[in-house]
Amino acid sequence: MKKIRGRMDESILVCVYYGPNGERLIKRGHKLSQIMDCPLYVLTVDTLPYDEFDAEKSGYIDSWKELCEDLDVEEFIIRDNEKRSSVKAIAEVAHNHNITQIIIGQSPQNRWEEITKGSFVNVLLREMSFIDIHIVSIDRTLKSTEDMTFEKGVRGFLQKDENDNYRLTFARSKDNLYEGIFYKEIGTDFNNGVFKFINNKGKTCQVHVTEDIITGKLTDPPNVKK
Repeated sequence: MKKIRGRMDESILVCVYYGPNGERLIKRGHKLSQIMDCPLYVLTVDTLPYDEFDAEKSGYIDSWKELCEDLDVEEFIIRDNEKRSSVKAIAEVAHNHNITQIIIGQSPQNRWEEITKGSFVNVLLREMSFIDIHIVSIDRTLKSTEDMTFEKGVRGFLQKDENDNYRLTFARSKDNLYEGIFYKEIGTDFNNGVFKFINNKGKTCQVHVTEDIITGKLTDPPNVKK
């Protein structure tokens, strides 16, 4: 059960988009929420549907979710497949959660680049009155330590074969036990990579795939409803 915050007249929203800087912004927002003793929300907006996120981006989403759980953030909000402008999406979330403070990172490498020209902030302020916007300067040399080693994710399924192994397939079937997204390693002719799925508790899980077969132990129950 979450702690009831002391100051419900204040509420903070951290906007993260992509890359390792998101963690720093979330921690900055958490520190501010602790000082003000008020609720903290984290938002990410993307034009792509969640199923089409590449392995690196979905990895950031997973790590942000875990960080938000560790810091007791009120809610981690994903607005995927968003066809409106990012300003409109932020404004709607801010209105729904009575946000009074917004934190955005300033970086030339992400989607919030336009704020360096001032236009983004001006549009945001016009869209929402009485909201303070904090523009956090982030380290421009901070980059991901992981190289892009996976192809774009595709929907896949797991089913048991005659040897009791979990095998990757891309066809819908009554025999499928798990449904998720498969990220194939770049530069391989075989189906080697990572299979990610949402378990029945809503948590993202992943297993490694070597030539169509799951390696390692699969402990989560099937997520395909029969």
